[in-house]
Amino acid sequence: MASNSKSETFLQRYGYDLLLASIAALYVLTVPYTKVEESFNVQAMHDILYHRTNLDNYDHLEFPGVVPRTFLGALLVSIVAAPFVLTASLLHLPKFYALVIVRMALGCITLYTLRFFRRQIRNKFGHQVEAFFVIFTAIQFHFLFYCTRPLPNILALGLVNLAYGYWFEGRVYAALNSLIFATTVFRCDMLLLLCSIGMQLLLTKQISVWGALKHCTGMALSCIGLTILVDSVMWKRLLWPEFEVFWFNSVLNKSSEWGTNAFHWYFTSALPRSLLAAYPLSLFGLFLDRRVRSFTFPVLAFILLYSKLPHKELRFIISSVPIFNVSASIASNRIYNNRKKMIWNLLFLTLLALLLVSLAGTITSFMASYWNYPSGYALKELHGIDFHHETNEEWVHIDTFSAMNGISRFCESDLPWRYSKEEQISLEEFQQRNFTFLINEHPVINGFKCLFTEDGFSRVRLKSGFPPISLVKEPKVYVHGSLGNQNIVSQNLSGCS
Repeated sequence: MASNSKSETFLQRYGYDLLLASIAALYVLTVPYTKVEESFNVQAMHDILYHRTNLDNYDHLEFPGVVPRTFLGALLVSIVAAPFVLTASLLHLPKFYALVIVRMALGCITLYTLRFFRRQIRNKFGHQVEAFFVIFTAIQFHFLFYCTRPLPNILALGLVNLAYGYWFEGRVYAALNSLIFATTVFRCDMLLLLCSIGMQLLLTKQISVWGALKHCTGMALSCIGLTILVDSVMWKRLLWPEFEVFWFNSVLNKSSEWGTNAFHWYFTSALPRSLLAAYPLSLFGLFLDRRVRSFTFPVLAFILLYSKLPHKELRFIISSVPIFNVSASIASNRIYNNRKKMIWNLLFLTLLALLLVSLAGTITSFMASYWNYPSGYALKELHGIDFHHETNEEWVHIDTFSAMNGISRFCESDLPWRYSKEEQISLEEFQQRNFTFLINEHPVINGFKCLFTEDGFSRVRLKSGFPPISLVKEPKVYVHGSLGNQNIVSQNLSGCS
């Protein structure tokens, strides 16, 4: 009896965490590879774990990217992951397992901060609202899929979750300090959220200008000093990374070089895709409970301000999802409690339908994402083929497209494999070089035999019957072998036809 009681207590305390963590872990295990947006932090974690103090071998010195990023997030995740990576190395597991470990570590950090926020939701709005919050988070694809991905936005998300929790708890200066940390170290655009929440707190007289200066100036200076100290060493020059990012994106307005979207894009595309059923329900929640308005309106202001920047991506506003989920949970709780009344019963049936539609949307997004990292799968398949290596080194050239769509240093193997990401090599030049294999986006290259292709997601197609949609895939990555190597020529592989 005591054992059952302990088990029940454990599930009551950690059941929601286990549910969300299990879904996030499923995403990691089934879609383990990373894209170009995650490249800096992924390579930084690899280098911290494997090169340690040998900075000359770090990837960022050879491929610095458009703007510099801080090492503090990668350093924190690497410290958490280090014991598990060491164990994997002692077991002689491939480095690929370290990629899974660092992503799991980041997911644990992010979900732990979400747990703190969720407990404040329970304290303020009750257990049922907390339960609906978990349901919405679980059936939304993007939040749990992204929470393990080493993006600057996700490193900032953990601090934003803490800020939301402190805000709900009434510890407003702690909330502001969390946002200051996120802004100065990880994502300068969190300044918009900081200003929106700060202005709301100021107008409602929860803070004063003097109080904010007294409580927050020290945190701002400490964070700036910390990032300058660490990142100046890592980048080998005096540097405050997020200030350079701010200058590049906001002052020079060069972020538009990566694509632009209409002003309304966040409200008509990003939020509907990320929130799914919670989107209309969150708007309903604003009418039902005035308490949630004071938390939601500053976040809406943050998105409106962000919408003025021409370059837009869903991950830029991923930190707004938890607040919208709170509003949607309050609406769902009200509908559920009144479901036996005539009008509310119709709303309850609508709620159930929306949840089912959200689940279907999440499954579709998950399947599309599974096929969205073709070069990672291509390199894994190449490593698995027995070529009877006769030389000490087998050089694999990875083109820019492949480096952006699934391949990181965690995917590399030991001797005889060697890798090159040298850029701006013409197709004609490849046969004059000593590359054994090529992984790139071109189906035909002189001097090389196309060994096999890897399909990637192309588009969603509507069709009659069930399910009403299907995913269209097409060849995205081609793996070539040198015609000068007889072991490669003799391989009976699928080819590229």
